[in-house]
Amino acid sequence: MSFILSIETSTAICSVAIHNEGKLMANADLYLEKSHSNSLTPLIEQLLHHCDLQMSDLNAIAVSSGPGSYTGLRIGLSTAKGLCYALEIPLISISSLDSMTTQVLNFHKGDNSIYIPMLDARRMEVFYKVSDEDLVDVEKMSNLILNENSFNNYLNKYKRIFLFGNGAEKAWELLKDQSEKFIWIDKVNPSAQFYGEMALKKFEKEQFEDLAYFEPNYGKEFYSPKSKKKSFLDLNR
Repeated sequence: MSFILSIETSTAICSVAIHNEGKLMANADLYLEKSHSNSLTPLIEQLLHHCDLQMSDLNAIAVSSGPGSYTGLRIGLSTAKGLCYALEIPLISISSLDSMTTQVLNFHKGDNSIYIPMLDARRMEVFYKVSDEDLVDVEKMSNLILNENSFNNYLNKYKRIFLFGNGAEKAWELLKDQSEKFIWIDKVNPSAQFYGEMALKKFEKEQFEDLAYFEPNYGKEFYSPKSKKKSFLDLNR
């Protein structure tokens, strides 16, 4: 048996799950703003308790590799690394975008379709990637400023183009009149419960991350606006 704890904190949703041999045992999603730092560890402890497991029973930990919230990803990764160090177990990274595509594939698969998960990057920008029904990259993860011609290059190649994620509504407003091939699926978010099979495949192939050097792909450089408050030095100049 292989018990893998999954942690997903790339958005405002704090999500954890436990899988055994890729099969979901239990999961918990917390839809609260800024809950990651206070709620992540208690959620993990509760989930282990419900599954009648101890920390020492875990064989690996899977965590989001991004893109997404800088703060959220940092909290998730630091928690995962700390547990991996303490338990001497490997770290596995999973794309937040792939976790969304995996859940959509449970209901909409085949028929010459492509899948475009999007995470909001503010204003008209999104983080996105394009995958086929086998979760093979058609277009690797990147960021994009949406316009009326976004993804039109796929219209002649595919029968259906699925758009989903918290950035997809913006795309839908621009693209819904371009072609009936565009299909928007609402309320699809990254969730640890869909990490199972992806994490198991990486575990079996020993595709582990370096605990010392692994960092998430934030999608773009972190920007922190300069404080408008005057510092002590400014006041004394």
